[in-house]
Amino acid sequence: MAMAVVDTMVLIQIVILEIILKYYTLEPFWSREPWCMIRDVLSYGVYNTSVWLVVCFTIERFVAIRAVCVKPKMCTRRYTLYQIMAVFFCSHLLSIPYFWSNESKPLNETKGFICVYNVRLEKHYVDGLVWFQYTFVYVIPFIIIFTLNGLILKQICQSNKVHNAMQPNRKSFSAFVMVKKQRLKSMVLLVTVSMTFSYLCTTRFVTQILIKTMHYEIDRGDYNKSINIVADIGTMLDLSNTAVNMYLYACTQSRFRKEIIQLAKTLIIPCKHERLQTNIPVISHILS
Repeated sequence: MAMAVVDTMVLIQIVILEIILKYYTLEPFWSREPWCMIRDVLSYGVYNTSVWLVVCFTIERFVAIRAVCVKPKMCTRRYTLYQIMAVFFCSHLLSIPYFWSNESKPLNETKGFICVYNVRLEKHYVDGLVWFQYTFVYVIPFIIIFTLNGLILKQICQSNKVHNAMQPNRKSFSAFVMVKKQRLKSMVLLVTVSMTFSYLCTTRFVTQILIKTMHYEIDRGDYNKSINIVADIGTMLDLSNTAVNMYLYACTQSRFRKEIIQLAKTLIIPCKHERLQTNIPVISHILS
């Protein structure tokens, strides 16, 4: 639920408000102070939360499979709630330095304001901010997700070998086939998550470092420069990863799909559902 909520917040704050509204509004509300400075704090904060919820979910899954002795303490609802709160708080706390990365400037032609990068920032501050941010949301998550998913895949493969060695017994063939199918689905999900995260985020990771380490000297509105086109494509792919996170983690589960199908049937045929609900007390009375 937390991942779905945060990913939706990313799409609303970054895609709808910051990207789409920017091209359809002459002077968006964040062009003036203090919204110009707060915008990036909220955007980076919610994006950091989205990435690290995926990392925490991967760690929790690894603990549930490999660290059986720690599982009763970590894999609980209360611990998960504390995890979500800590990730949300720390992600926004670490995005506070972006408050000084933008400034609101007046426009002579329209007598309005525009929110632009603060060119008066020290180059060391910009470089440190860029490298810390992209290490925090790309390098460290890459390492954790790939390492833990690799160890989980190794555990699943070892378990399959053990079951294959016991297979000549043939006493529980149907149970063996069911477990094997579940493990195969887990392997496919793990590989899909890792590859999706790496492929969709790498382009933005590289282009943003190139652009921002040049101390904002590149005009992002000049699409005659190929790096601006590549940077926008990287941003689109990166945000697409946020959009598919919920599908990868929720819609791949059979119970979740059954609930969605049931909800769709209820919405499509509401009259039939209401008739069924009204007939239940009558049938119960007759049977009693």
